[in-house]
Amino acid sequence: MRGYLTGVTDTSIWTRYSTGKRDFGGLVLPDGMKKNQRLPRPIFDPTTKEDTHDRALTPSEMIAEGFITAELFERLRETALAIFARGQEVAARQGLILVDTKYEFGMDENDELVLIDEIHTPDSSRFWQLASYQERFKKGEEPRYFDKEFLRLWFKEHCDPYKDEKLPDAPVELVEELSRRYIQMYEQITGEKFVCGEKPIGQRIERNLKWYAF
Repeated sequence: MRGYLTGVTDTSIWTRYSTGKRDFGGLVLPDGMKKNQRLPRPIFDPTTKEDTHDRALTPSEMIAEGFITAELFERLRETALAIFARGQEVAARQGLILVDTKYEFGMDENDELVLIDEIHTPDSSRFWQLASYQERFKKGEEPRYFDKEFLRLWFKEHCDPYKDEKLPDAPVELVEELSRRYIQMYEQITGEKFVCGEKPIGQRIERNLKWYAF
């Protein structure tokens, strides 16, 4: 789901827009838009999930390649749009812009649509500070952001994350900065002070997930 014209990866909407693409999921964007500009409406922009490199697909390509039926596609699209709208609403109340996000869907044993993995965290989502967005956009400055874009950019500059068998270790200061941002994000969204959970972490995660086991 994309709400703004931004991103740096090959599948990002800004990268594709800057190379001439204008049709995104039925929404045709005009020429002359700027990076980080708000889209006329949120775009449902599906990609595959592959071992090598995710591929952006149009709805017709998804259906033609057998990934999904036309009926299920509409359910998927409507569900993603609704979740994204709710996420943007909650974020705005806390002074944030939910810029874009990735949802992962699957089917259960009863062929019911299932939303899997986490949602609306900095791991899968891009957040900007709402208060300073307009002023910084007018000046051509990057928004104040909370996501892991700075770490993604570091890896892009030092390796090919999709092709290199072994990736370099990120600098310690960048890892620490990522942790700091995640904590700050947690506190801004929830309004609560972050308290580190008990250790060992693996056992804590396993215990918490048991509540959601089928």
